[in-house]
Amino acid sequence: MTTLRALRQVVATTDVHSTFDNAVPFLTHLNTLRETSLIVDCGDFFEGSGYYRLDHGAIEREVLLKLYDVLAPGNHGWHHHFEPGLHQLTVCANAVDADTGDALFRRVRTARVGGRRVGITAVIGQQAFNGIPAGQRTGHSVTDPVRALRAIMLAHHHEVDDWILLSHSGFDEDLKLATACPFLDLIFAGHCHSDQYGPVHVGGTLVLKGRELAAGYALAEPVGTGWAARIADFPEHSSSTTPKRLVKVTRQLGRMRRALADAIGPVSEAYCDQVPDRNRLLTDVASRLHTGLGADAVILNETALRPVPLGSTLTRGDLLAIEPFGNQLVHAQIPDRYRNAPQDLLAQLVEQTGPLVTMPDPLPDGITTVLTTDYVAENYLGRRTHGAGLRLDQAVQQLLTTPRPDTAPGDKR
Repeated sequence: MTTLRALRQVVATTDVHSTFDNAVPFLTHLNTLRETSLIVDCGDFFEGSGYYRLDHGAIEREVLLKLYDVLAPGNHGWHHHFEPGLHQLTVCANAVDADTGDALFRRVRTARVGGRRVGITAVIGQQAFNGIPAGQRTGHSVTDPVRALRAIMLAHHHEVDDWILLSHSGFDEDLKLATACPFLDLIFAGHCHSDQYGPVHVGGTLVLKGRELAAGYALAEPVGTGWAARIADFPEHSSSTTPKRLVKVTRQLGRMRRALADAIGPVSEAYCDQVPDRNRLLTDVASRLHTGLGADAVILNETALRPVPLGSTLTRGDLLAIEPFGNQLVHAQIPDRYRNAPQDLLAQLVEQTGPLVTMPDPLPDGITTVLTTDYVAENYLGRRTHGAGLRLDQAVQQLLTTPRPDTAPGDKR
């Protein structure tokens, strides 16, 4: 990697998930840091808000191309990393072509930071890779990250002084990577959405993570023979002057913000002026789907929804923030081995997708089909039978804007 900037530090974001409601301070501060910083991202910059649903990644692409130097691929927005421009910025040591074993991305980039020759590489964990929609990862595979990192180090050890890893694996997995790969000087973590931020010392390796959803970043700079690292928040407010390089993207954001402010209708009394609990909301949705669509059973994963504060009016932005992924509802077949052991199926799904809501609860033995999202069906059940003709966000909208039949106007239950 070549650059005309005099780099003194490395700044890392992670799991931004298209969070642009207060993007101007985030972007302008990152632009200021860029003058003396290598700007990197640890994955999942895409997907997670109405901005992505409406603009299909155009804003995210513009931001990454204008402000970032090196990217790690995440499970959200995986396919965007193969686009021209973004592919050139992306590194990954363990993502390969499933047939040939050839690397899908450049394995390592180098830069000079604070007088050090720094090698930057990335890995994506197996669990994160499995979370990529099946159609996007056809023909792709991942290898063991430890073996991949050791191979990179042996091939390039003479070219660099220090090693930096951008990991989309989860903080706990990164602590294990630090133990297995003590030659790493810094691991910037991503994917986990946990309260672990560090920095944590594992031998001579520092593991740290910036706050997700564009709230903050991780920063490291060479000090003596090692590195000093910390976590910082993006400011809540920005200067009145928009940097020239960001004028186009701020205009795009303004257009999207106005579109997302469109009102859909009044929020039902049961959900008005609160942050709906995901489990309760999804349980209510599953109950309606089970009854209304006549499905044998319904299985929905809680991570399909996000907790979002609601007022008295549901806006387009509210709805797309609650269900940001555009999940289609489909009928899918239960694999034969689970038809008389549905709890074993649920245990496997929980391990892959997180908490679930089912209807009925518990699931009865002998069910052959289930109503679920296309994501769950294609990634973990193997096949769908047919579409339900309804998106999950449409089911959520109907629930949030329909008064309960046992609630009189003006009453709150």
